Amino acid sequence: MALKPPLSDLPIKTADKGFYRGFSVDVTVISKLIISVLVVWCIFWPTQSGRVLGDLNSIILENAAAWYIWTVAFFIIICLGLAIWPTAGRMNLGVDGEKPEFSNFSWFSMMFGAGIGVGMLTWAVAEPVAHFGSNPETIQGITTGGAADNVRMAYKWSFLHWGLGAWACYAVCGLSLAFFSYRRGLPLTIRSALTPLFGKSLSGKLGHLIDIVAVVATILGVAQTLGFGVEQFVAGLTRIGIGGLMNEDGGATFVGIVVALLVIMGASTLSALSGVGKGIKWLSNINMVLSIFLLGFFILFGATWFGATAMFVGLWDYLIALPAMSFNVFQSDGVEGSEAFLLAQWQGWWPVFYWAWWIAFAPFVGLFLARISRGRSIREFVLGAMIVPSLMCFVWFAWAGGTAIDLELNGGANGIIFDAANGDKIFAMTEFMLAPIAQFLAWGMALLIVVLLMTFLVTSADSAVLIVNTINAAGDEGPKARPHILFWGAALGLVVGGLLLSGGTSAIQTAMVIGALPFSIVMVLMCISLIKAIYNDGRREAAGIRAVIDPEATPAE
Repeated sequence: MALKPPLSDLPIKTADKGFYRGFSVDVTVISKLIISVLVVWCIFWPTQSGRVLGDLNSIILENAAAWYIWTVAFFIIICLGLAIWPTAGRMNLGVDGEKPEFSNFSWFSMMFGAGIGVGMLTWAVAEPVAHFGSNPETIQGITTGGAADNVRMAYKWSFLHWGLGAWACYAVCGLSLAFFSYRRGLPLTIRSALTPLFGKSLSGKLGHLIDIVAVVATILGVAQTLGFGVEQFVAGLTRIGIGGLMNEDGGATFVGIVVALLVIMGASTLSALSGVGKGIKWLSNINMVLSIFLLGFFILFGATWFGATAMFVGLWDYLIALPAMSFNVFQSDGVEGSEAFLLAQWQGWWPVFYWAWWIAFAPFVGLFLARISRGRSIREFVLGAMIVPSLMCFVWFAWAGGTAIDLELNGGANGIIFDAANGDKIFAMTEFMLAPIAQFLAWGMALLIVVLLMTFLVTSADSAVLIVNTINAAGDEGPKARPHILFWGAALGLVVGGLLLSGGTSAIQTAMVIGALPFSIVMVLMCISLIKAIYNDGRREAAGIRAVIDPEATPAE
Protein backbone atom coordinates (compact mmCIF):
# COMPACT_ATOMS: atom_id res chain seq x y z
CA MET A 1 0.00 0.00 0.00
CA ALA A 2 1.47 3.35 -1.09
CA LEU A 3 2.28 5.87 1.59
CA LYS A 4 0.45 9.20 1.52
CA PRO A 5 0.94 12.39 3.52
CA PRO A 6 -0.80 12.13 6.89
CA LEU A 7 -4.28 13.45 7.54
CA SER A 8 -3.94 17.11 8.52
CA ASP A 9 -7.51 18.35 8.22
CA LEU A 10 -10.19 17.31 10.71
CA PRO A 11 -13.02 19.85 10.52
CA ILE A 12 -15.16 20.03 13.66
CA LYS A 13 -18.34 22.05 13.31
CA THR A 14 -18.58 24.95 15.75
CA ALA A 15 -21.19 27.66 16.14
CA ASP A 16 -20.37 30.86 14.28
CA LYS A 17 -22.63 33.13 16.32
CA GLY A 18 -24.63 33.28 19.52
CA PHE A 19 -23.82 32.09 23.03
CA TYR A 20 -21.88 29.04 21.79
CA ARG A 21 -19.85 30.93 19.18
CA GLY A 22 -16.59 29.04 18.65
CA PHE A 23 -17.80 25.96 20.54
CA SER A 24 -18.99 22.55 19.36
CA VAL A 25 -22.65 22.70 20.39
CA ASP A 26 -23.01 18.90 20.43
CA VAL A 27 -20.06 18.35 22.77
CA THR A 28 -20.63 21.37 25.01
CA VAL A 29 -24.39 21.05 25.54
CA ILE A 30 -24.42 17.27 26.08
CA SER A 31 -21.47 17.50 28.51
CA LYS A 32 -23.21 20.25 30.45
CA LEU A 33 -26.44 18.25 30.58
CA ILE A 34 -24.70 15.12 31.90
CA ILE A 35 -22.86 17.05 34.62
CA SER A 36 -25.98 19.09 35.51
CA VAL A 37 -28.11 15.95 35.88
CA LEU A 38 -25.44 14.40 38.11
CA VAL A 39 -25.32 17.54 40.30
CA VAL A 40 -29.11 17.77 40.67
CA TRP A 41 -29.42 14.04 41.37
CA CYS A 42 -26.76 14.05 44.08
CA ILE A 43 -27.96 17.24 45.79
CA PHE A 44 -31.72 16.55 45.79
CA TRP A 45 -31.70 12.75 46.06
CA PRO A 46 -28.49 12.05 48.00
CA THR A 47 -29.57 8.71 49.49
CA GLN A 48 -30.76 7.23 46.22
CA SER A 49 -27.78 8.53 44.23
CA GLY A 50 -25.35 7.24 46.84
CA ARG A 51 -26.94 3.77 46.73
CA VAL A 52 -27.09 3.53 42.92
CA LEU A 53 -23.52 4.79 42.49
CA GLY A 54 -22.36 2.29 45.12
CA ASP A 55 -24.07 -0.61 43.34
CA LEU A 56 -22.54 0.38 39.99
CA ASN A 57 -19.13 0.69 41.61
CA SER A 58 -19.40 -2.83 43.07
CA ILE A 59 -20.26 -4.25 39.65
CA ILE A 60 -17.31 -2.49 38.00
CA LEU A 61 -14.83 -3.53 40.68
CA GLU A 62 -16.05 -7.11 40.48
CA ASN A 63 -15.83 -7.35 36.70
CA ALA A 64 -13.30 -4.75 35.55
CA ALA A 65 -10.50 -4.95 38.13
CA ALA A 66 -8.28 -6.97 35.79
CA TRP A 67 -8.97 -4.50 32.96
CA TYR A 68 -7.78 -1.54 35.04
CA ILE A 69 -4.69 -3.38 36.35
CA TRP A 70 -3.53 -4.69 32.98
CA THR A 71 -4.40 -1.49 31.09
CA VAL A 72 -2.09 0.63 33.24
CA ALA A 73 0.66 -1.99 32.89
CA PHE A 74 0.18 -1.67 29.12
CA PHE A 75 0.58 2.12 29.34
CA ILE A 76 3.90 1.76 31.19
CA ILE A 77 5.20 -0.63 28.53
CA ILE A 78 4.09 1.69 25.71
CA CYS A 79 5.78 4.75 27.25
CA LEU A 80 9.08 3.03 27.96
CA GLY A 81 9.00 1.44 24.52
CA LEU A 82 8.51 4.80 22.80
CA ALA A 83 11.42 6.31 24.73
CA ILE A 84 13.69 3.44 23.67
CA TRP A 85 12.46 3.22 20.05
CA PRO A 86 14.94 5.36 18.03
CA THR A 87 12.40 6.42 15.40
CA ALA A 88 9.95 7.62 18.03
CA GLY A 89 12.36 9.02 20.60
CA ARG A 90 13.94 11.64 18.36
CA MET A 91 10.69 13.01 16.88
CA ASN A 92 9.84 16.58 17.86
CA LEU A 93 6.40 17.46 19.22
CA GLY A 94 6.17 20.41 16.87
CA VAL A 95 7.51 21.57 13.54
CA ASP A 96 11.15 20.93 12.68
CA GLY A 97 13.52 22.94 14.84
CA GLU A 98 10.83 24.20 17.22
CA LYS A 99 12.01 24.85 20.80
CA PRO A 100 10.05 24.52 24.08
CA GLU A 101 8.11 27.57 25.28
CA PHE A 102 8.73 26.97 29.00
CA SER A 103 11.93 26.43 30.98
CA ASN A 104 12.48 23.03 32.57
CA PHE A 105 11.67 24.44 36.03
CA SER A 106 8.34 25.92 34.92
CA TRP A 107 7.59 22.77 32.89
CA PHE A 108 8.15 20.47 35.87
CA SER A 109 6.32 22.87 38.20
CA MET A 110 3.19 23.05 36.06
CA MET A 111 3.30 19.33 35.31
CA PHE A 112 3.62 18.36 38.98
CA GLY A 113 1.15 20.97 40.25
CA ALA A 114 -1.60 20.18 37.77
CA GLY A 115 -0.91 16.44 37.89
CA ILE A 116 -0.98 15.13 41.45
CA GLY A 117 0.87 17.74 43.45
CA VAL A 118 -2.16 18.42 45.62
CA GLY A 119 -2.30 14.73 46.55
CA MET A 120 1.06 15.01 48.25
CA LEU A 121 -0.37 17.08 51.08
CA THR A 122 -2.93 14.40 51.89
CA TRP A 123 -1.48 11.10 50.78
CA ALA A 124 2.27 11.58 51.30
CA VAL A 125 1.52 11.13 55.00
CA ALA A 126 -1.77 9.23 54.95
CA GLU A 127 -0.92 6.48 52.46
CA PRO A 128 2.33 5.11 53.91
CA VAL A 129 0.55 5.15 57.28
CA ALA A 130 -2.41 3.22 55.82
CA HIS A 131 -0.21 0.58 54.15
CA PHE A 132 1.92 0.39 57.28
CA GLY A 133 -1.23 -0.87 58.98
CA SER A 134 -2.56 -3.13 56.22
CA ASN A 135 -1.43 -4.37 52.80
CA PRO A 136 -1.40 -7.69 50.90
CA GLU A 137 1.60 -8.91 52.90
CA THR A 138 -0.14 -8.33 56.24
CA ILE A 139 -3.31 -10.00 54.93
CA GLN A 140 -1.24 -13.05 53.97
CA GLY A 141 0.60 -13.02 57.32
CA ILE A 142 4.02 -12.32 55.78
CA THR A 143 4.51 -9.09 57.76
CA THR A 144 2.83 -7.57 60.81
CA GLY A 145 0.62 -4.51 60.49
CA GLY A 146 1.94 -1.54 62.48
CA ALA A 147 5.29 -3.20 63.17
CA ALA A 148 8.80 -2.35 61.99
CA ASP A 149 8.93 -5.34 59.61
CA ASN A 150 6.09 -3.79 57.57
CA VAL A 151 7.76 -0.47 56.69
CA ARG A 152 9.23 -1.72 53.41
CA MET A 153 5.87 -3.12 52.31
CA ALA A 154 4.20 0.22 53.10
CA TYR A 155 6.54 1.99 50.71
CA LYS A 156 6.48 -0.62 47.99
CA TRP A 157 2.71 -0.21 47.61
CA SER A 158 2.73 3.57 48.08
CA PHE A 159 5.30 3.95 45.31
CA LEU A 160 3.25 1.69 43.05
CA HIS A 161 0.21 3.95 43.23
CA TRP A 162 2.04 7.26 42.71
CA GLY A 163 4.90 6.17 40.47
CA LEU A 164 5.35 5.16 36.85
CA GLY A 165 1.79 3.85 36.43
CA ALA A 166 0.19 7.16 37.35
CA TRP A 167 2.43 9.23 35.12
CA ALA A 168 2.25 6.72 32.26
CA CYS A 169 -1.50 7.41 32.10
CA TYR A 170 -0.82 11.12 31.77
CA ALA A 171 2.07 10.65 29.35
CA VAL A 172 0.07 8.45 26.97
CA CYS A 173 -2.72 10.99 26.73
CA GLY A 174 -0.45 14.05 26.59
CA LEU A 175 1.90 12.55 24.04
CA SER A 176 -0.93 11.51 21.73
CA LEU A 177 -2.49 14.96 21.84
CA ALA A 178 0.81 16.81 21.34
CA PHE A 179 1.85 14.51 18.49
CA PHE A 180 -1.31 14.90 16.42
CA SER A 181 -1.88 18.56 17.22
CA TYR A 182 1.64 19.91 16.81
CA ARG A 183 3.00 17.56 14.13
CA ARG A 184 -0.21 17.23 12.13
CA GLY A 185 -1.88 20.59 12.72
CA LEU A 186 -5.03 18.80 13.97
CA PRO A 187 -7.30 20.31 16.65
CA LEU A 188 -5.99 19.99 20.21
CA THR A 189 -8.77 17.71 21.33
CA ILE A 190 -9.08 14.04 22.27
CA ARG A 191 -10.59 12.83 19.01
CA SER A 192 -7.56 13.98 17.00
CA ALA A 193 -5.44 11.27 18.65
CA LEU A 194 -7.52 8.55 16.96
CA THR A 195 -7.28 9.80 13.38
CA PRO A 196 -4.96 6.97 12.18
CA LEU A 197 -7.71 4.51 13.18
CA PHE A 198 -10.93 6.30 12.25
CA GLY A 199 -9.91 9.09 9.87
CA LYS A 200 -12.34 11.86 8.97
CA SER A 201 -15.29 10.04 10.53
CA LEU A 202 -14.11 11.67 13.75
CA SER A 203 -15.50 14.97 12.48
CA GLY A 204 -18.98 13.64 13.23
CA LYS A 205 -20.87 11.81 15.98
CA LEU A 206 -18.06 9.38 16.83
CA GLY A 207 -15.69 12.27 17.52
CA HIS A 208 -18.34 14.10 19.54
CA LEU A 209 -18.85 11.00 21.69
CA ILE A 210 -15.12 10.65 22.37
CA ASP A 211 -14.81 14.29 23.43
CA ILE A 212 -17.92 14.07 25.64
CA VAL A 213 -16.49 11.02 27.41
CA ALA A 214 -13.26 12.97 27.95
CA VAL A 215 -15.05 16.02 29.39
CA VAL A 216 -17.13 13.95 31.82
CA ALA A 217 -14.09 11.91 32.89
CA THR A 218 -12.13 15.13 33.43
CA ILE A 219 -14.78 16.71 35.63
CA LEU A 220 -15.12 13.54 37.73
CA GLY A 221 -11.36 13.00 37.99
CA VAL A 222 -10.71 16.57 39.09
CA ALA A 223 -13.71 16.37 41.44
CA GLN A 224 -11.98 13.45 43.17
CA THR A 225 -8.87 15.56 43.75
CA LEU A 226 -10.87 18.57 44.90
CA GLY A 227 -12.99 16.40 47.19
CA PHE A 228 -9.95 15.23 49.13
CA GLY A 229 -8.55 18.76 48.99
CA VAL A 230 -11.71 20.38 50.35
CA GLU A 231 -11.72 18.15 53.43
CA GLN A 232 -8.04 18.84 54.04
CA PHE A 233 -8.51 22.57 53.44
CA VAL A 234 -11.28 22.63 56.05
CA ALA A 235 -9.04 20.70 58.48
CA GLY A 236 -6.30 23.28 57.90
CA LEU A 237 -8.64 26.23 58.45
CA THR A 238 -9.71 24.62 61.71
CA ARG A 239 -6.08 24.18 62.77
CA ILE A 240 -5.34 27.88 62.25
CA GLY A 241 -8.30 28.87 64.41
CA ILE A 242 -11.41 29.12 62.20
CA GLY A 243 -14.09 27.13 64.02
CA GLY A 244 -17.42 25.61 63.03
CA LEU A 245 -16.16 23.98 59.84
CA MET A 246 -15.67 20.40 61.08
CA ASN A 247 -17.97 17.99 62.88
CA GLU A 248 -17.13 15.71 65.81
CA ASP A 249 -16.18 12.85 63.46
CA GLY A 250 -13.46 14.94 61.82
CA GLY A 251 -15.38 15.52 58.57
CA ALA A 252 -16.28 18.83 56.97
CA THR A 253 -19.66 20.34 57.84
CA PHE A 254 -22.00 21.75 55.21
CA VAL A 255 -20.76 25.23 56.06
CA GLY A 256 -17.15 24.03 55.80
CA ILE A 257 -17.74 22.53 52.35
CA VAL A 258 -19.42 25.71 51.09
CA VAL A 259 -16.71 28.01 52.47
CA ALA A 260 -13.88 25.88 51.02
CA LEU A 261 -15.51 25.60 47.59
CA LEU A 262 -16.28 29.33 47.41
CA VAL A 263 -12.66 30.19 48.18
CA ILE A 264 -11.06 27.55 45.92
CA MET A 265 -13.40 27.79 42.93
CA GLY A 266 -13.58 31.58 43.11
CA ALA A 267 -9.80 31.89 42.98
CA SER A 268 -9.45 29.21 40.32
CA THR A 269 -12.04 30.82 38.05
CA LEU A 270 -10.22 34.16 38.25
CA SER A 271 -6.95 32.40 37.44
CA ALA A 272 -8.53 30.53 34.52
CA LEU A 273 -9.67 33.84 33.04
CA SER A 274 -6.01 34.93 32.95
CA GLY A 275 -4.85 31.88 30.96
CA VAL A 276 -1.96 29.39 31.15
CA GLY A 277 0.92 31.78 30.61
CA LYS A 278 -0.05 34.07 33.50
CA GLY A 279 -2.14 32.78 36.40
CA ILE A 280 -1.44 29.08 36.10
CA LYS A 281 2.28 29.51 35.43
CA TRP A 282 2.79 31.82 38.39
CA LEU A 283 0.67 29.71 40.73
CA SER A 284 2.62 26.60 39.69
CA ASN A 285 5.95 28.28 40.40
CA ILE A 286 4.71 29.54 43.79
CA ASN A 287 3.43 26.16 44.93
CA MET A 288 6.63 24.47 43.77
CA VAL A 289 8.72 26.86 45.89
CA LEU A 290 6.45 26.42 48.93
CA SER A 291 6.40 22.63 48.53
CA ILE A 292 10.21 22.52 48.36
CA PHE A 293 10.33 24.56 51.59
CA LEU A 294 7.87 22.21 53.34
CA LEU A 295 9.64 19.12 52.05
CA GLY A 296 12.98 20.59 53.20
CA PHE A 297 11.50 20.97 56.68
CA PHE A 298 10.66 17.25 56.82
CA ILE A 299 14.06 16.24 55.46
CA LEU A 300 16.03 18.45 57.88
CA PHE A 301 13.90 18.34 61.01
CA GLY A 302 11.86 15.19 60.54
CA ALA A 303 13.00 11.58 60.28
CA THR A 304 16.04 12.35 58.13
CA TRP A 305 17.71 8.94 58.20
CA PHE A 306 14.46 6.98 58.39
CA GLY A 307 13.18 8.87 55.31
CA ALA A 308 16.41 8.32 53.38
CA THR A 309 16.23 4.60 54.08
CA ALA A 310 12.56 4.50 53.08
CA MET A 311 13.38 6.34 49.86
CA PHE A 312 16.19 4.17 48.57
CA VAL A 313 15.13 0.81 49.95
CA GLY A 314 11.53 1.51 48.97
CA LEU A 315 12.59 2.47 45.44
CA TRP A 316 14.59 -0.76 45.12
CA ASP A 317 11.68 -2.86 46.42
CA TYR A 318 9.27 -1.06 44.10
CA LEU A 319 11.33 -1.57 40.95
CA ILE A 320 12.00 -5.23 41.73
CA ALA A 321 8.33 -5.94 42.48
CA LEU A 322 6.89 -3.69 39.74
CA PRO A 323 6.28 -6.44 37.13
CA ALA A 324 4.43 -8.66 39.62
CA MET A 325 2.45 -5.78 41.16
CA SER A 326 1.54 -4.46 37.70
CA PHE A 327 0.05 -7.71 36.39
CA ASN A 328 -1.16 -9.66 39.42
CA VAL A 329 -4.94 -9.65 39.91
CA PHE A 330 -6.29 -11.00 43.19
CA GLN A 331 -9.34 -13.22 42.68
CA SER A 332 -12.00 -13.34 45.40
CA ASP A 333 -13.45 -16.70 46.43
CA GLY A 334 -16.71 -15.05 47.49
CA VAL A 335 -16.26 -16.03 51.14
CA GLU A 336 -16.42 -12.86 53.19
CA GLY A 337 -13.43 -12.55 55.51
CA SER A 338 -11.29 -15.15 53.71
CA GLU A 339 -7.76 -14.30 52.60
CA ALA A 340 -8.72 -14.32 48.90
CA PHE A 341 -11.73 -12.09 49.60
CA LEU A 342 -9.68 -9.60 51.62
CA LEU A 343 -6.92 -9.45 48.99
CA ALA A 344 -9.41 -8.75 46.19
CA GLN A 345 -11.17 -6.17 48.36
CA TRP A 346 -7.88 -4.44 49.16
CA GLN A 347 -6.96 -4.32 45.47
CA GLY A 348 -10.31 -2.71 44.67
CA TRP A 349 -9.84 -0.13 47.42
CA TRP A 350 -6.30 0.80 46.40
CA PRO A 351 -4.75 -0.08 42.97
CA VAL A 352 -8.04 -0.25 41.04
CA PHE A 353 -9.25 3.00 42.61
CA TYR A 354 -5.97 4.74 41.82
CA TRP A 355 -5.79 3.49 38.23
CA ALA A 356 -9.34 4.70 37.66
CA TRP A 357 -8.43 8.05 39.23
CA TRP A 358 -5.37 8.55 37.03
CA ILE A 359 -7.27 7.48 33.90
CA ALA A 360 -10.14 9.88 34.69
CA PHE A 361 -7.54 12.59 35.34
CA ALA A 362 -5.65 11.80 32.11
CA PRO A 363 -7.64 13.90 29.59
CA PHE A 364 -7.17 16.94 31.82
CA VAL A 365 -3.51 16.42 32.69
CA GLY A 366 -2.71 15.00 29.25
CA LEU A 367 -4.13 17.96 27.35
CA PHE A 368 -2.46 20.33 29.79
CA LEU A 369 0.88 18.51 29.35
CA ALA A 370 0.49 18.74 25.59
CA ARG A 371 -0.06 22.51 25.79
CA ILE A 372 3.09 23.08 27.84
CA SER A 373 5.33 20.55 26.04
CA ARG A 374 5.31 21.74 22.45
CA GLY A 375 8.81 21.64 20.95
CA ARG A 376 10.14 18.80 23.11
CA SER A 377 11.18 15.42 21.71
CA ILE A 378 9.08 12.33 22.39
CA ARG A 379 11.92 10.82 24.45
CA GLU A 380 12.29 14.01 26.48
CA PHE A 381 8.55 14.22 27.00
CA VAL A 382 8.06 10.59 28.08
CA LEU A 383 11.05 10.41 30.42
CA GLY A 384 10.42 13.89 31.80
CA ALA A 385 6.72 13.27 32.36
CA MET A 386 7.22 9.84 33.97
CA ILE A 387 10.49 9.79 35.90
CA VAL A 388 10.90 13.30 37.37
CA PRO A 389 7.37 13.62 38.84
CA SER A 390 7.52 10.02 40.10
CA LEU A 391 10.75 10.74 41.95
CA MET A 392 9.21 13.89 43.43
CA CYS A 393 6.31 11.81 44.72
CA PHE A 394 8.70 9.21 46.16
CA VAL A 395 10.69 11.90 48.00
CA TRP A 396 7.50 13.30 49.52
CA PHE A 397 6.28 9.88 50.61
CA ALA A 398 9.67 8.91 52.02
CA TRP A 399 10.26 11.94 54.24
CA ALA A 400 6.73 13.18 55.01
CA GLY A 401 5.24 9.72 55.51
CA GLY A 402 8.48 8.41 57.00
CA THR A 403 8.46 11.16 59.61
CA ALA A 404 4.89 10.20 60.60
CA ILE A 405 5.76 6.49 60.92
CA ASP A 406 8.99 7.21 62.80
CA LEU A 407 7.26 9.55 65.26
CA GLU A 408 4.68 6.86 65.99
CA LEU A 409 7.22 4.03 66.26
CA ASN A 410 10.04 5.85 68.06
CA GLY A 411 8.99 9.43 68.79
CA GLY A 412 6.19 9.02 71.33
CA ALA A 413 3.32 10.26 69.15
CA ASN A 414 1.08 7.57 70.66
CA GLY A 415 -1.59 7.65 67.95
CA ILE A 416 -1.85 11.43 67.57
CA ILE A 417 -0.92 11.16 63.89
CA PHE A 418 -2.32 7.71 63.07
CA ASP A 419 -5.72 8.47 64.63
CA ALA A 420 -6.21 11.79 62.80
CA ALA A 421 -8.35 11.91 59.66
CA ASN A 422 -6.39 11.45 56.43
CA GLY A 423 -6.53 15.13 55.51
CA ASP A 424 -5.59 16.16 59.04
CA LYS A 425 -2.59 13.86 59.46
CA ILE A 426 -0.02 16.34 58.10
CA PHE A 427 -1.36 19.05 60.40
CA ALA A 428 -1.34 16.72 63.40
CA MET A 429 2.24 15.72 62.63
CA THR A 430 3.63 19.25 62.23
CA GLU A 431 1.84 20.39 65.39
CA PHE A 432 3.30 17.47 67.36
CA MET A 433 6.76 18.39 66.07
CA LEU A 434 6.59 22.16 66.62
CA ALA A 435 4.13 22.86 69.44
CA PRO A 436 6.57 21.82 72.21
CA ILE A 437 9.07 24.37 70.84
CA ALA A 438 6.66 27.27 70.25
CA GLN A 439 2.95 27.23 69.52
CA PHE A 440 3.22 30.05 67.00
CA LEU A 441 5.62 27.92 64.92
CA ALA A 442 3.01 25.16 64.72
CA TRP A 443 0.37 27.73 63.74
CA GLY A 444 2.67 29.25 61.12
CA MET A 445 3.41 25.85 59.58
CA ALA A 446 -0.31 25.04 59.46
CA LEU A 447 -0.90 28.36 57.68
CA LEU A 448 1.86 27.60 55.15
CA ILE A 449 0.31 24.19 54.42
CA VAL A 450 -3.12 25.80 53.97
CA VAL A 451 -1.68 28.33 51.50
CA LEU A 452 0.21 25.60 49.63
CA LEU A 453 -2.89 23.43 49.54
CA MET A 454 -4.92 26.30 48.15
CA THR A 455 -2.40 27.04 45.38
CA PHE A 456 -2.34 23.35 44.40
CA LEU A 457 -6.14 23.14 44.39
CA VAL A 458 -6.54 26.37 42.44
CA THR A 459 -3.93 25.21 39.88
CA SER A 460 -5.78 21.93 39.37
CA ALA A 461 -9.22 23.52 39.18
CA ASP A 462 -8.37 26.39 36.85
CA SER A 463 -6.35 24.11 34.58
CA ALA A 464 -9.34 21.76 34.40
CA VAL A 465 -11.70 24.59 33.47
CA LEU A 466 -9.40 25.71 30.64
CA ILE A 467 -8.92 22.15 29.39
CA VAL A 468 -12.65 21.40 29.35
CA ASN A 469 -13.25 24.60 27.39
CA THR A 470 -10.48 23.68 24.95
CA ILE A 471 -12.13 20.31 24.25
CA ASN A 472 -15.56 21.92 23.93
CA ALA A 473 -14.14 24.54 21.54
CA ALA A 474 -12.87 21.85 19.12
CA GLY A 475 -9.29 22.26 20.30
CA ASP A 476 -9.12 26.05 20.09
CA GLU A 477 -6.48 27.19 22.59
CA GLY A 478 -7.38 30.86 22.31
CA PRO A 479 -9.36 32.94 24.79
CA LYS A 480 -12.73 31.45 25.71
CA ALA A 481 -16.02 33.20 26.38
CA ARG A 482 -16.17 34.20 30.04
CA PRO A 483 -19.65 32.71 30.65
CA HIS A 484 -18.36 29.23 29.77
CA ILE A 485 -15.37 29.55 32.11
CA LEU A 486 -17.73 30.70 34.85
CA PHE A 487 -20.13 27.81 34.11
CA TRP A 488 -17.49 25.11 34.35
CA GLY A 489 -15.95 26.69 37.45
CA ALA A 490 -19.37 26.63 39.12
CA ALA A 491 -20.19 23.16 37.77
CA LEU A 492 -16.96 21.70 39.11
CA GLY A 493 -17.65 23.19 42.54
CA LEU A 494 -21.23 21.89 42.52
CA VAL A 495 -20.15 18.38 41.47
CA VAL A 496 -17.72 18.26 44.39
CA GLY A 497 -20.27 19.70 46.82
CA GLY A 498 -23.10 17.49 45.59
CA LEU A 499 -21.10 14.28 45.77
CA LEU A 500 -19.68 15.17 49.19
CA LEU A 501 -23.22 15.74 50.48
CA SER A 502 -24.50 12.48 48.95
CA GLY A 503 -21.85 10.27 50.49
CA GLY A 504 -18.60 12.07 51.22
CA THR A 505 -15.42 11.38 49.29
CA SER A 506 -16.52 7.76 48.77
CA ALA A 507 -19.36 9.01 46.52
CA ILE A 508 -16.87 11.04 44.45
CA GLN A 509 -14.61 8.01 44.27
CA THR A 510 -17.48 5.86 43.03
CA ALA A 511 -18.59 8.32 40.35
CA MET A 512 -15.01 8.72 39.18
CA VAL A 513 -14.37 4.96 38.86
CA ILE A 514 -17.54 4.69 36.75
CA GLY A 515 -16.63 7.66 34.57
CA ALA A 516 -13.09 6.41 33.98
CA LEU A 517 -14.12 3.08 32.43
CA PRO A 518 -15.19 4.32 28.97
CA PHE A 519 -12.22 6.66 28.74
CA SER A 520 -9.82 3.80 29.52
CA ILE A 521 -10.97 2.20 26.26
CA VAL A 522 -10.28 5.47 24.42
CA MET A 523 -6.78 5.56 25.90
CA VAL A 524 -5.95 2.03 24.74
CA LEU A 525 -7.03 3.07 21.24
CA MET A 526 -4.83 6.17 21.55
CA CYS A 527 -1.80 3.95 22.18
CA ILE A 528 -2.51 1.84 19.12
CA SER A 529 -3.12 4.95 17.03
CA LEU A 530 0.10 6.61 18.19
CA ILE A 531 2.25 3.56 17.42
CA LYS A 532 0.72 3.30 13.94
CA ALA A 533 1.33 7.01 13.28
CA ILE A 534 4.95 6.96 14.45
CA TYR A 535 5.72 3.83 12.43
CA ASN A 536 4.23 5.38 9.29
CA ASP A 537 6.02 8.69 9.90
CA GLY A 538 9.31 6.81 10.04
CA ARG A 539 8.49 5.22 6.69
CA ARG A 540 7.46 8.59 5.27
CA GLU A 541 10.75 10.21 6.31
CA ALA A 542 12.70 7.35 4.74
CA ALA A 543 10.71 7.79 1.50
CA GLY A 544 11.09 11.58 1.49
CA ILE A 545 7.37 12.16 2.10
CA ARG A 546 6.39 15.06 4.32
CA ALA A 547 5.31 13.87 7.78
CA VAL A 548 5.17 17.14 9.76
CA ILE A 549 2.47 19.63 8.85
CA ASP A 550 2.85 23.30 9.74
CA PRO A 551 -0.65 24.80 9.41
CA GLU A 552 0.77 28.34 9.48
CA ALA A 553 3.01 27.65 6.48
CA THR A 554 1.03 25.05 4.53
CA PRO A 555 -2.56 25.11 3.30
CA ALA A 556 -4.79 22.38 4.78
CA GLU A 557 -4.91 19.27 2.64
